[in-house]
Amino acid sequence: MPSQIKIIISGTTFNGELSDTPCAKTIAEKLPIETSPNKWGDEFYFEIPVNMPLDETATTHVRVGDIGYWPPGSALAIFFGPTPLSRGSDPVPASDVNLVGRITGDTAPLKQLKGAVKIRIEKV
Repeated sequence: MPSQIKIIISGTTFNGELSDTPCAKTIAEKLPIETSPNKWGDEFYFEIPVNMPLDETATTHVRVGDIGYWPPGSALAIFFGPTPLSRGSDPVPASDVNLVGRITGDTAPLKQLKGAVKIRIEKV
């Protein structure tokens, strides 16, 4: 069963879920996580205390609202629009990410938070 999470960015809360994969479960065990996000186009990413390899969900085909784990940087990525590698409106990660979850509500407000200095992810 997916783990329900809250993502709080500069005081704005988004609901989400982490899937049942081993990678997602490892991330859920490390929550809460609070850090300063980096931006890459319409993607927030940040290092987390998890070291997992690519798994059966690994892909570069992600959608707005997806949450991915990027093994080369031990980073979690939240996709909310085009990235520098995009050729259209869909995000494209720098390389394969494990799909570990997604935002379950409206992602549009994320675009207004691109200057965010703090992000927190916690279990519900």
